[in-house]
Amino acid sequence: MINKRFFKTKDEVEVTFELEASHADSSVALVADFLDWQPTEMKKVAKSKSFKFKTRLPKDAQFEFRYLVDNQKWVNDPNADQYIPNGYGEDNCLVKTYAN
Repeated sequence: MINKRFFKTKDEVEVTFELEASHADSSVALVADFLDWQPTEMKKVAKSKSFKFKTRLPKDAQFEFRYLVDNQKWVNDPNADQYIPNGYGEDNCLVKTYAN
């Protein structure tokens, strides 16, 4: 799941990436172009039974990402704004920060 929070006075969007814990045995990392494609561990939140990562991204842009589950399995977000082929025979997710 992806949640976006737009600010009226800022040129950025707060984006929360979330994946249900049932997808993973122990860990989930966010791998994204805005993180230089370096796996970044997501925080396990017991209350919501999910893994979360919150960041701020520039408005009016789009970014590619995927989740790396247990350091071995790639998972796409079913709520991504769009999907794009990644050159490895699979798709990357897109998150768009365009204001409505």
